[in-house]
Amino acid sequence: MTMAETRLEAVKLDGAGPVYDQIRRAIRDLILNGVWSPGTSVPPEHALMEQLGASRMTVHRALVQLAREGLITRRRRSGTIVASPPASHAMLDILSIPDEVRGLGQAYAYEILSRRDGRPSAELASHFGLKRSERVAHLVTRHFSSGQPHVLEERVIHLATVPAAAEEDFKATPPGDWLLQHSLWSQAEHAISAIAAEAEEARLLAIEAGTACLLVERRTWNQGAPVTAVRLLYPGTRHRFVGRFGPYGQV
Repeated sequence: MTMAETRLEAVKLDGAGPVYDQIRRAIRDLILNGVWSPGTSVPPEHALMEQLGASRMTVHRALVQLAREGLITRRRRSGTIVASPPASHAMLDILSIPDEVRGLGQAYAYEILSRRDGRPSAELASHFGLKRSERVAHLVTRHFSSGQPHVLEERVIHLATVPAAAEEDFKATPPGDWLLQHSLWSQAEHAISAIAAEAEEARLLAIEAGTACLLVERRTWNQGAPVTAVRLLYPGTRHRFVGRFGPYGQV
């Protein structure tokens, strides 16, 4: 079976509600669950019509709605593909740490210090505001800038929203960038604060215990479903965040 046939076979209707909405939900779930990654070709209308026994108008309506939601990009000549999440680098946007480091003209590297999948401990649930019944991947990652610790990252990924993360070892791509490539988000929340590094954090960042650090806390959701929550701890003397704003937001 070809890749195109496999993608077509993956579109399954659940029998609930109008057919166009069943098609929309089926394709949406394949995208949000990471089965179809950004850039993947979406089966053409005629193939979906034949596979699902739906009219052209019904299939067209589903695809138009998915395009409005930003999940697919429709191009007249090259066909329909899964949309890429918007890349961004402003202070309150979703940052790529490798891009951040390379933008400083430094060499980037990282290491996964620990990982645990499953239901969160009481401490972790309190730390990230999780329900004890949720299944998450909990990772601690250290990022380097030309051999020097750049930022310490603690992250949880909600496996119900991003099930593909359970099979990913993050050896080739750090967790944050992997999520930018394999999941979508529709809402984000940021908080930035100053804290003193505790002993273990200081050791990992090669700074003195009690050194002032910048803590960036971020949560993202997609259509109300939680995607990830992360704490990024930067040595305060090495970093600053800059944003430019106008009367209608960032510029």
